[in-house]
Order: sequence, then C-alpha cells, then structure tokens
Amino acid sequence: MDENVANRTRTDQERTDRARADQLLVVRCQLGERAAFDDLIRRWSGSLHRYALKLSNNPELADDLTQDVWLRALQGLGTLREAAQFRAWLFGIAHRTFMDRLRSRYAMPVDTGVDMDELAAADSGDDEDLERALATGMASLPIVEREVLTLFYLEELSLADIAAALGIPVGTVKSRLFRARALLRKHIAPEESRT
Repeated sequence: MDENVANRTRTDQERTDRARADQLLVVRCQLGERAAFDDLIRRWSGSLHRYALKLSNNPELADDLTQDVWLRALQGLGTLREAAQFRAWLFGIAHRTFMDRLRSRYAMPVDTGVDMDELAAADSGDDEDLERALATGMASLPIVEREVLTLFYLEELSLADIAAALGIPVGTVKSRLFRARALLRKHIAPEESRT
C-alpha cells in the first residue's frame, strides 16, 4: 500500500514539474524566443499526433492535423493569458482543428471491418489480444467518446482540462466518459456486458 502511495506521489510530482517547465516555455515563447517554441513542439508533438491518430484513424491525416494545430498555436500563443493553462489551451486548439477537418465524418460510425463475434471469441488472457481488442474497440467508438477516452487515459488530462479543451461543462465530460467506457466494455467483452 505504501509503495502505491509513493508511486502516486512521484507521478504527481513529475506532472507538476512538467507543467512548470511548460509554463516557463510558454512565457519564453511569448517573449519571442524561437528556441522555446521549438522545445514546446518537441515536448507536445507526440501527444498531439497520438490524439489526432486516435480521432482520425489515418496517419497521414493525423500528420496534417498536427501541423495545423501547431500553426494555430503559433499564431495564438500571444493571446494565452495563463501559461498554467497551456495544456488545456493546446488541446482545445487541437479539438477545434480536428473537428473542423473531420466535421463531415463527425456523426458517422466508424466501420472497422472487424466481426465482433470473432473478436469476442479471441482469448482475452493474452496481452496482445487485449491490446488488439482495445485498439479495435477504440476505433469503433463514435468520435465524441473516442476523443474523451483519449484525452483522459492517454493524454492524462484532468476532467477540468478536458472540459476547457472541448468547451463543454465538466458534467458533460463525465457523462461522455461514462458512456465511452460502457461502449468500449461492450466491444471488448460483449458477452460479459449482457450478464
């Protein structure tokens, strides 16, 4: 039990340190230091690309969307009043950019081409099969739910940061997260969710 608390404390401290480093980089960027913006891109491009890839399921589109986000971020960085809000601000730009680009696909379900009965028959004890099932389940979710899961679990944004990034109330984030978990659970273990 004590080891879990120590690990959680260490993780919280690491997040705090990263947030402070981001704040410093943002202030340096706002002061016109080009190297700071390059550092910011290096620190966040992987997360933005992973987010774009989860939403689009297309590596080329994810590359384009990530570049668009950085262009918008560069143009708007001077308007960011609170450097501590950088993470939510950046993912807010990402959300708006991705939704603009994906608007025509927004309400359409994703066809994964996977037979869910076949997926359920897979051995869930194997880590590889579980990862594959998770990836397939995520890809089959509607984009709204996929986005909330990605921001919460993969990008580790808080509920408040997700709400700020998406421009919705925290309660809506919670309900979307609840729905996303339920839908994902149905895709991963359809027989278990019926009992």
